[in-house]
Amino acid sequence: MTRLLAVPSIFTALLNHRERSKFDLSSLRQVIIGGSPASPALVSSLEAELGVQAIVGYGLTETSPIVTLAQPRRHLTESEPAESRQQRQSMTGWAIPGVRVRVVDAGGQDVRPDGEQIGEIVVRGNTVMDGYYRDAEATASTIRDGWLHTGDMATIDAAGYVLIKDRSKDIIITAGENISSVEIEVALGAHPAVLECAVIAAPDDKRGEVPVGLVVLKPDATATEKELKAFCRERLAGFKVPRQIQFRAALPKGGTGKILKAELREPFWAGLGSRVH
Repeated sequence: MTRLLAVPSIFTALLNHRERSKFDLSSLRQVIIGGSPASPALVSSLEAELGVQAIVGYGLTETSPIVTLAQPRRHLTESEPAESRQQRQSMTGWAIPGVRVRVVDAGGQDVRPDGEQIGEIVVRGNTVMDGYYRDAEATASTIRDGWLHTGDMATIDAAGYVLIKDRSKDIIITAGENISSVEIEVALGAHPAVLECAVIAAPDDKRGEVPVGLVVLKPDATATEKELKAFCRERLAGFKVPRQIQFRAALPKGGTGKILKAELREPFWAGLGSRVH
């Protein structure tokens, strides 16, 4: 096997497997991380510990499935330090041949290609589905003016690299400020004691919603809530730091290994309305 495609939690488990050294992984040349956003720390660890090229990919069932790959562009990456290259390889990437990708605002206009303004990823191409089976209403709400609306919120830079900030339903709205749960997860997950984490919105009487971090520590590692909050505070604006961090033995996952955020949110929102998706 020379190439391996998996979600971030699978690669995290691989890197931290106690018996990994017993297995011969020398044939592996490239790993592609998809299914959910990946951090630069994960890309760096995979390259350093497995000796592979690690890049992020993005796609949907509705797009058959790959839309973008964060493959290095020589004119950008050849002169960049390794840290900058790995940062690009952890982005959502740029469109593969035959696919068009835009990031648009609520009015359907392209956002500024500055890597800052957030909009929704829309896609068109021969690999995009014609529609949902026997569901004209869902098809009409998803495919508009020939573009598939993904529900994924992202930025795009001048080089065409897209970076997912969050699913629209996972954005945390604190006192009117939109917070990306992914941004907090990247910061929290960079702590050396953290095996994996998820950040969700929890109800708050004053702010409406606040971020809460759910953390699984690496075997034999220790960390306190205070320590992890201080670690995040060094990397995030104050209002983005999780108001609470809970430690878990494991996080619930679906069949592909993706963390089930809806299941994690449910206990916090039980009986409070329709926030849980």
